[in-house]
Amino acid sequence: MDTGTARRTGGAATKTAERGRGVLEGAFALLEALRRNGDEAGVTELALACGVPKGSVHRLLDQLVAVGAVERKGNRYRVGPQLYRLGQAWEPHPGLRPAARLPLQRLRAVTGASVVLAVLREDMAITVASVPGDLEPLLPVRDGIAFRLDTAAGKALCGPLGGGPVLDREDVMDGVCCAALPVRAPDGRTVAALAGMVPAGRRLDALARAVAEAGAAVTRALGRVGHRGPVPPSTIAF
Repeated sequence: MDTGTARRTGGAATKTAERGRGVLEGAFALLEALRRNGDEAGVTELALACGVPKGSVHRLLDQLVAVGAVERKGNRYRVGPQLYRLGQAWEPHPGLRPAARLPLQRLRAVTGASVVLAVLREDMAITVASVPGDLEPLLPVRDGIAFRLDTAAGKALCGPLGGGPVLDREDVMDGVCCAALPVRAPDGRTVAALAGMVPAGRRLDALARAVAEAGAAVTRALGRVGHRGPVPPSTIAF
């Protein structure tokens, strides 16, 4: 192959790679727009949100529907089940979600609190496990919700090692109080924050103690994961 042919071949490969990246970026932009919309959206809404021509949006949506990443209902679109399945496979720290499952349920049963387990990603806290409590539907808790770091859970994630509970007495939202504590890996690193949220007027010292006990249970379960592999939920002590 002469130099000119090699240059042309290399240029074509570069353009193909750039087109591939452009398609991926456009697809993820559409998925993010659907996530922000919260339910369903039409082609015009998505084109305006992403700054992409409607024809391109149509083509990308057709491809996303074909692989199950997006569902179509009439002329409206929403995030599909395949993305949910892929999201459930994400593990922010080895064994974290299985280790937290029973302690979170127990914390909810003991306190009535709405409970969330959050991890730090860039400049946001993301909920990776949640159990609805007495605050529903005033303050729904769901997996995958991102929130600011000036909340109690955010401060617990970013606070110094050995820090005590972070208490929120209606600082972020009227009528809602919160107690949050970092969750440690067996080596002492902060891997998540555990928060319990209750209606205003309840004793936060008792809630903070219960949150601390649940966090310690998660840490113990993580230690067993590290030594023996994943722990079935029924063997995780609280």
